[in-house]
Amino acid sequence: MTKTIDLRSDTVTRPGAAMRQAMATAEVGDDVFGDDPTVNRLERTAAELLGKEAAVFVASGTMANLVALMSHTRPGDEIVLGDHSHIFVYEVAGAARIANVMTHTLRNREDGSLNLDEVAGSFRQRGLHTPATSLLCLENTHNRCGGTALPVDEVDALAGVAHQHGARVHLDGARIFNAQVALETPAATIAKSCDTVSFCLSKGLGCPVGSLLCGPADFVMEARRNRKILGGGMRQAGVLAAAGLYALAHNVGRLAEDHANARKLAEGLRSIGPFRTNQPDTNIVMVDLTGGTASTWAPALAEAGVLATTMSETRLRMVANLDVNAGDIDEALKRVARVADRA
Repeated sequence: MTKTIDLRSDTVTRPGAAMRQAMATAEVGDDVFGDDPTVNRLERTAAELLGKEAAVFVASGTMANLVALMSHTRPGDEIVLGDHSHIFVYEVAGAARIANVMTHTLRNREDGSLNLDEVAGSFRQRGLHTPATSLLCLENTHNRCGGTALPVDEVDALAGVAHQHGARVHLDGARIFNAQVALETPAATIAKSCDTVSFCLSKGLGCPVGSLLCGPADFVMEARRNRKILGGGMRQAGVLAAAGLYALAHNVGRLAEDHANARKLAEGLRSIGPFRTNQPDTNIVMVDLTGGTASTWAPALAEAGVLATTMSETRLRMVANLDVNAGDIDEALKRVARVADRA
């Protein structure tokens, strides 16, 4: 049977034998009571790696971001974020529906950053008629901008503007370890100017589930309360946390392989058919179509055993991941070429 090469996302990976063994032998307790030793160890490890005082283990990146919004703001506040940010585009308006905050979107530049002057101009003077602009949200790496890794000086400059206006900064670092590898800079340094940072275990790190939200100890205590409101209090969660500890110990350095595979994929696609791609910083390849539509290309590629995600009628996304090796990339390019020849 022909192997399907799944490039839809780095969320599609399956835990390997060693990770499953770590999960099977995990020491567990009741996390809501705070006595699951494996969860506690994961939270301490995450906080240390991100240079923050504490961390809380949550079910997903979306939950981590929503808990952060709830913990940083009061109902009726305003948050500033990019118009292509994950929080704004993909989180089902949780900011409005649950955190009860108003979103003020600014245009994301091609590299995922925000214009410094526009950020500075977005903070309102507090008064009787205006909401409090209390939070700036950044994203690194930036998903919809092609997995771009924002340099530390850009993050620092943007955070500095927010802090000058009395606001705090949350970094959606779902793929911050991809940024660490691409920038050759520790995740703690990337996030140092941000008050809080979240990261996912279930993307490039290859875990089945889970994210961490890191920040000051008093913030994390409030985050635990908000996690509970969302139904996120877990019991013997050490089974899941063990996968996270394994991933942080074994799967961070290997992200460089995904980045190399993404570059190889992008280069190959540019020589085939009506495809134009970004120059990937990390593991995400954006494929712009100069002929045909995603509605026709995506099914045709899937029939050939190459899965991609439709971003728009003129754009597909392909993501290198733990379960796709360099040989799979070569095979995927051969299959794409055959589909292009028939188109």
